[in-house]
Amino acid sequence: MGGLKDELLKAIWHAFTALDLDHSGKVSKSQLKVLSHNLCTVLKVPHDPVALEEHFRDDDEGPVSNQGYMPYLNKFILEKVQDNFDKIEFNRMCWTLCVKKNLTKSPLLITEEDAFKVWVIFNFLSEDKYPLIIVPEEIEYLLKKLTEAMGGGWQQEQFEHYKINFDDSKDGLSVWELIELIGNGQFSKGMDQQTVSMAINEVFNELILDVLKQGYMMKKGHRRKNWTERWFVLKPSIISYYVSEDLKDKKGDILLDENCCVESLPDKDGKKCLFLIKCFDKTFEISASDKKKKQEWIQAIQSTIHLLKLGSPPPHKEARQRRKELRKKLLAEQEELERQMKELQAANENKQQELETVRKKLEEAASRAAEEEKKRLQTQVELQARFSTELEREKLIRQQMEEQVAQKSSELEQYLQRVRELEDMYLKLQEALEDERQARQDEETVRKLQARLLEEESSKRAELEKWHLEQQQAIQTTEAEKQELENQRVLKERALQEAMEQLQQLELERKQALEQYEGVKKKLEMATSKTKSWKDKVAQHEGLIRLIEPAGLIFMDVPQRRNEVEKLLFCLWKMIMLIEEYTTSHVGCVFIS
Repeated sequence: MGGLKDELLKAIWHAFTALDLDHSGKVSKSQLKVLSHNLCTVLKVPHDPVALEEHFRDDDEGPVSNQGYMPYLNKFILEKVQDNFDKIEFNRMCWTLCVKKNLTKSPLLITEEDAFKVWVIFNFLSEDKYPLIIVPEEIEYLLKKLTEAMGGGWQQEQFEHYKINFDDSKDGLSVWELIELIGNGQFSKGMDQQTVSMAINEVFNELILDVLKQGYMMKKGHRRKNWTERWFVLKPSIISYYVSEDLKDKKGDILLDENCCVESLPDKDGKKCLFLIKCFDKTFEISASDKKKKQEWIQAIQSTIHLLKLGSPPPHKEARQRRKELRKKLLAEQEELERQMKELQAANENKQQELETVRKKLEEAASRAAEEEKKRLQTQVELQARFSTELEREKLIRQQMEEQVAQKSSELEQYLQRVRELEDMYLKLQEALEDERQARQDEETVRKLQARLLEEESSKRAELEKWHLEQQQAIQTTEAEKQELENQRVLKERALQEAMEQLQQLELERKQALEQYEGVKKKLEMATSKTKSWKDKVAQHEGLIRLIEPAGLIFMDVPQRRNEVEKLLFCLWKMIMLIEEYTTSHVGCVFIS
């Protein structure tokens, strides 16, 4: 709402200025009543005649200034404005009030209608400060747009030359100077009035009416399904289509929002370059004249939908805002640079003053030095004269002194001879004293050494006595231990003797046991051979023998002479048992020994 208010204030400012006939900055109350009534009418704001009469009642205060009119304008008109009025009608009303007074009478290449459109464009591009002007950057932007719309090439060098000749006393052009600049054809040479008018209209549609794109295309009807040529006008949130480009007979609107989309369609039903616009409740089929137009329209509509999703303003308004912000930034930087330059200049001036002060001090010091040098030279002359007088007197005194020195020299020679003798005596005395001191030191050293040796001797003697006592105790202890050890040795020798005897006895017994073992072994071998021969004999006489337990034998299937064989076998078995018992007892004794 703040942007709309700023735009309205620019047009109202032109109207208020036009009513200020004597350029005093004030307008009569009757004229302001008429202006306020007209503003309420075109802006569709409820008219409050009571407030109007109350605010602008007839009294002796005289006309009202711009600042005096602003409170009423803000409170009763601008704060109640809604975005439902005709902007062109509003601008035309303000234009009508100011055109006759300000528009140049010289012939122009553009019509009054074109001048009105330039006036509206000026309000759009001008700075937000009063009196309204358009800065050179915006002039360049507008002229470039007009040149592109006329199909010509932009002459940058020509504009740079124009900027050089620009009046440095002002920051930009007023609206009437801008209309004159465009109307005199300086930047549209070779173009006729119709071409310039079409270019102004195209730029007006884009910047003021927010027309992003327009042109003829075929549209398919929703009821009869027939194809009809329409003039389409794309704006930030709507596509309107008309019977022709004069915009008099409007046939409908396509409302755009962030949910709409555009799709390319293949050729069908004899129609080419088709695309589809999908909205919330309707779908529109459209046919462009060629593929290039089709692609341009699709991209333009998609860009518009994308801006709606982002909530961004139209591209030209966003670009204008960026340019203004850039100018503000550059202005701030320039002001900062100027401030720094002023600070540097002030610092430089301070330095210059300091240098001037130093220079004056140096000049004063030089003058003082010259006076002092003059005084020094005068003093030097006086001192030289005095020195000459003193020198003559000194010569006489020196001659007298030389005579005295000669006399004193002989006396001095005698005195020196006596001093040398005294020095020799002193040196000899020093040597004697040194020898005596050295002898005393040697004597003291020897005395200390003797005392230390005596002390060491006494300590060693005490230590030896202690050692002697310890040795006596150790000898006594050793004698007792020696006696005890001797007793133990005797006992151990006895035990050793007994052990040796036992060992010899055991050795003898071992030898006997070995002999017995050898005898038993031989007997065992003989018994084994005898047993084997007996077993062979028994096997020859018996048919079948089976051993059933270690202590007994069972015979089965016995032939004749059973009793004799049974007795013989029993005797044989008993003899084998005796041999085994004997062998076991003697072998165990051998192993034990």
